[in-house]
Amino acid sequence: MAELPTYRFAPAFEAPTGSAIRELFKYLSQPGMISFAGGYPPPALFDRQGLAEASERALREAPVDCLQYAATEGLPMLREQLQALMQRRGAEVALDELMVTTGSQQGLDLLIKVLLSPGDRVLVERPTYPATLQALRLAGVQPVGVATDGEGLATDALREQLAGERPGRFRLLYCVPNFANPTGACLPMTRRLELLALAAEHDFLIIEDDPYGALRFAGDPVPSLLALQHQVPGAAGRVVHLSSLSKIVAPGLRVGWMVAPVPVRQRCTIAKQTVDLCTSPWAQRIAAEYLAAGSLERHLPLLVAGYRAKAERMLAGLARLGRQFEMTAPQGGMFIWGRCSGGVQASALFTQAVAQNVLFVPGQAFFGDEPDPQALRLSFAAPDLAAIDDGLARLQRAFEAL
Repeated sequence: MAELPTYRFAPAFEAPTGSAIRELFKYLSQPGMISFAGGYPPPALFDRQGLAEASERALREAPVDCLQYAATEGLPMLREQLQALMQRRGAEVALDELMVTTGSQQGLDLLIKVLLSPGDRVLVERPTYPATLQALRLAGVQPVGVATDGEGLATDALREQLAGERPGRFRLLYCVPNFANPTGACLPMTRRLELLALAAEHDFLIIEDDPYGALRFAGDPVPSLLALQHQVPGAAGRVVHLSSLSKIVAPGLRVGWMVAPVPVRQRCTIAKQTVDLCTSPWAQRIAAEYLAAGSLERHLPLLVAGYRAKAERMLAGLARLGRQFEMTAPQGGMFIWGRCSGGVQASALFTQAVAQNVLFVPGQAFFGDEPDPQALRLSFAAPDLAAIDDGLARLQRAFEAL
């Protein structure tokens, strides 16, 4: 076999690191493994019938929409349905502010392309979604952590952090206000208004990533930053909102959307043209038919009830660990964030957990700097109730082994 030539890679890809969570997938092939690692919707809660009917209608009634290229910003029918969905969520959105993306992750990638340059600094929650850290680093952008607590981003700490910085020093702030990944925290109303005021005062844009907001199973709903921006002087036009059907319908559709001020949306559309021309028109039409039929509104209560039952079962089981594990109960979403007590390192617990055939994500994956070695994330979304019970029993044996 001929020797391969020496390839010249871009600096960011000379020695890249992949997703820390994706690296855990190799353990899933281990027979009998129970995973609390990935934030995957459970197959049992997919609305297969509703999606099958939407798929059949899409190809029967609009074969050209399904099989031909579409406008980069998205099929008109889907954009109209997403506009109506945002209105039900309390945000009035103009159609020319809304574009369809191939998952909300693409929306973030497009924003990095059009708003940031190598060397720029972006504020992120600490801890935060690791794919965001990965995307920023590959773009040569420096993520700067902001403290969080059980209620999400700590706006008092952010105010102190920004004190003395010139306006515009930070270009963006990325956050997940609703049931954050990984902490499960939900930012309260007062902090949302404070965050918007800080954005106006210090001249930065907020990327509000909201894939989990519809999955609330406890507490009262809180308006999105997008819906609140006009209530704070100087904050209008400073929020870019990302969302997705992945967590509430099906990840396989790869349908997300962005709501952005028109100058930002226009440039993201141009950037998307060089990436994929358009999100799959077939998937878009299926999503549009599904939303138009009211299937999401009918199915969502079943999904939320399922997550509530799973979260309650996992929280009850974790409580039996006593002082070995400290945690905050989430009001929605898919995740429980906690810390091992008594100096136990999450990495050491992970080794014992794998030996017991149960998987979680050590917390270091979610930090841009100074990781908390005792933190970890558990997801209750994918396993059924029996698997949650079994997996927590195995996790307890892993603690005992330490």
